[in-house]
Amino acid sequence: MSATPPDTGQPTREVSTAAASGAATSAGSPPRRLGLALAVIATAQLMVVLDATIVNVALPHIQNALHFSGSNLEWVVNAYALAFGGLLLLGGRSGDLLGRRRIFIFGILLFSVASLLGGFATGQAWLLGARVLQGVGGAFAAPTALSLIAVTFPEGPPRNRAMGVYAAMSVAGGAVGLIAGGLLVQYLNWRWVFFVNVPIGLVLAFLAPRVLRESERRRGAFDLPGAITGSLGLASLVYGLSSAGTTPNGVSHWGDTKVIASLAAAAVLLVSFGFIEVRSRHALVPMRVLRSRDRTGSYLIMLCVGTALFGMFFFLTLFLQNVWGYSALKTGVAYLPMIVTVMVASAIASQLVPRIGARPLLLAGSAVATGGMFWLSRITEHSHYASGLLGPMMVTALGLGLLFVPISLVALSKVGDNDAGVASSLLNTGQQVGGSIGLAILGTVAWSAVANSIHAQAAAAAAAARHATVHISAAKAAALQKTISDHALATGFSKGYLVSAGIALLALIITVVAIRVKKSDLAGINPMAAPVD
Repeated sequence: MSATPPDTGQPTREVSTAAASGAATSAGSPPRRLGLALAVIATAQLMVVLDATIVNVALPHIQNALHFSGSNLEWVVNAYALAFGGLLLLGGRSGDLLGRRRIFIFGILLFSVASLLGGFATGQAWLLGARVLQGVGGAFAAPTALSLIAVTFPEGPPRNRAMGVYAAMSVAGGAVGLIAGGLLVQYLNWRWVFFVNVPIGLVLAFLAPRVLRESERRRGAFDLPGAITGSLGLASLVYGLSSAGTTPNGVSHWGDTKVIASLAAAAVLLVSFGFIEVRSRHALVPMRVLRSRDRTGSYLIMLCVGTALFGMFFFLTLFLQNVWGYSALKTGVAYLPMIVTVMVASAIASQLVPRIGARPLLLAGSAVATGGMFWLSRITEHSHYASGLLGPMMVTALGLGLLFVPISLVALSKVGDNDAGVASSLLNTGQQVGGSIGLAILGTVAWSAVANSIHAQAAAAAAAARHATVHISAAKAAALQKTISDHALATGFSKGYLVSAGIALLALIITVVAIRVKKSDLAGINPMAAPVD
């Protein structure tokens, strides 16, 4: 569900230094095959970025094949996002300490093996385990991909061209994933959205040591306690929230032991993570990075953006295929206007930031996204694509597209050179984690509304049947059941998008309260220096 590319995980302003170091270590060596090196890095980036959308299109087919419930299906998305976002900073640190090429290859191979396992999954636990491994692989591959450009390409036009190709692959990943996922599901089956990664990953792992330079290792230590407590705390929080919905019988699970235990464990683990980060000399999240009100505000806004993106893709995919009967390919094509709108709006924002600053764009983007989400919440089973979906989808995309560049720049404003990589990487983490938490909240609201709607309609139908004198045929009963299901899904997803609108409104409030960055504070910061996933 990525709209923008993952970042380096390393300090972005150390790029020139890293490149000079790489060039120095390779002085006198024969010129590398830079075109092939760029192809390896860009293809790896594309593979990681498109994984979210390529799987999203296949969700209804995965649900039918492995018998996922609606709330459990969220974990096909969340298992990857939590592992990826939770370990992204650790992946970047690993590249610094152990060598970026080595970690890059490890991440690609792990991602490929996990994809193979996911394609062969015969049960829910098997698939979710594979998705976790995919996320771990992506967390180690993505932070090192961009930094390898600095090590491999000389400063100047060659590196600028490489950055341009890398950015294009990152932005195009969402659209490629939608179309590729639709084609694979339509003409093969859902397992191929996983299998397709395997040959690509193996070729990349074979070529990487032959065309990419290894970076110099740095001294330091891993913050394993922070990584473990943070990741487990987030997973416990998402599990507790996603398990608290209402069943079709009208029974709420908020008081269930597993929900209470999960939320309590989340509180303990996340508080422990905070204490660890405050005291650790090698913290994954240095507290000094969060002391800026502007920067912390940008992370909170990105949490809200993640919720909007994850919720839109997840629920719309189910709605289009289960309610409107779209094929996987038609679903992918239906999303393309949204992807194009995000790309155009991001390009416009890049041009406007130097002229008007970040705050006006953040205000406009969050306000437009709020309106788009509210409009989207009006969708029903009787709506049509052109009149009922295309408009709100593109308005929401316009708002989100206006946000990405200014959020990235605010996160990097007035940050020290040694913290620039962490500052931009936290946006990656914020989008993934925010999307996971948001999807759990939206899912609880949506699936509870679906269950309540089904319960109410079933009761009304049963009461009507008791007073009916005409026998209802099996065909009419099936049609009635479909009508009940479609209306329930539309009702539930509408409630979910209404909550999304509220979260987008929260982003607007955060902008008003927290963002005070001036246009002059952003001078000299390149938007491409802080790409985020």
